[in-house]
Amino acid sequence: MSLLDPLFRQHLDRLDQRHSRRTLLPVRPEGAGRIRRGGRTLLNFSSNDYLGLASHPLLVERAGDWARRWGAGSTASRLVCGTLELHAEVEAKLARLKGTEAALLFNSGWQANAAVLPALFDRELLGAESLVFTDRLNHASLHHGCAAAGVRQIRFRHNDLDHLDSLLAQHAGEPGVRFIVTESVFSMDGDRADVPTLAALAERHGAFLFLDEAHATGVLGPRGMGLAALGEGRVDLAMGTFSKALGGFGAYVAGSQALCDYLVNRCGGLIYATALPPAVLGAMDAALDLVPTLDAERARLQAVAERLRAAFHGLGIATAGSSTQIVPAIAGAEEDALALSRRLEERGILGIAIRPPTVPPGTSRLRFALSAAHTDADLEALMDAVADAWTPA
Repeated sequence: MSLLDPLFRQHLDRLDQRHSRRTLLPVRPEGAGRIRRGGRTLLNFSSNDYLGLASHPLLVERAGDWARRWGAGSTASRLVCGTLELHAEVEAKLARLKGTEAALLFNSGWQANAAVLPALFDRELLGAESLVFTDRLNHASLHHGCAAAGVRQIRFRHNDLDHLDSLLAQHAGEPGVRFIVTESVFSMDGDRADVPTLAALAERHGAFLFLDEAHATGVLGPRGMGLAALGEGRVDLAMGTFSKALGGFGAYVAGSQALCDYLVNRCGGLIYATALPPAVLGAMDAALDLVPTLDAERARLQAVAERLRAAFHGLGIATAGSSTQIVPAIAGAEEDALALSRRLEERGILGIAIRPPTVPPGTSRLRFALSAAHTDADLEALMDAVADAWTPA
């Protein structure tokens, strides 16, 4: 028992009362688009394995091969002796695919956002406090990075670039470097940002554009390399992950050589973290070989998502502006989302309830994430189960 256990229990009790308590439930993969939980095999519509690469033979083979050849661990941080030749090879391949001068690997998307933003907002570097313009629905890791830097966020309405433009103009006479920090695909609503307009705004107002591509990497854009390419060279930094559509683990930032060199010298999340191990790098390398060849899978994924949105709209289910492989079903109250999730699980479907603070109050939902591993029969099973389980408000 720890000193603070009574307070921990009080907090957990309050979460129970609000239907907001979270628990860890072990699962086991059961093949394409399926998972085993609680003794049952379920159709899995809750993972981020958008292209079905997490169990792809090439990723598994190369991860094992690189582990056998290079060992289980990298043994140190990147600046000590942890930068293997493999790190440099993967970064060079990634930069070529992203069309940038350089790329830099990080251990996770959360770590990248939480560590890179404070390095960018450094007052010693910039000479003054930054003016940071952020989408209200940015991922928690982006908000955390801003908080860690001690900067005040100037928040614009979600995907409202007219509002962003007006805020940038409103602060035009103030000192400080301007930053626009947003996502290309938003993980809870499944909608996407207008990257060309963002890039034009950044250029017009002299702002640095930071684009989180975690849920676009692999799925959208030329060769599946995200939407940053639509910014025609005006996206200053693109962050993405290997842990979603690319099937493995880890994250990256892509941009100029000077940017990456600066982060090597100033970003604590890279300086003080043990480097990614060879097996993870092997899966990254294989994914980067595969993803540019999967245009047919990407096209089918978007077509399937459109079918699901149409089915939900026919049932009167709001989908929050989704235009990607992420299709939320807005239930409203926390208890309603949990009840719908339970009813679907009874019907063999895994659809996890997403509740505040991950989403705004009153917008609890089931976040359905589609995968190229799902068959047409799987989609039909999902649509039938939702039609049977949905209870209109």
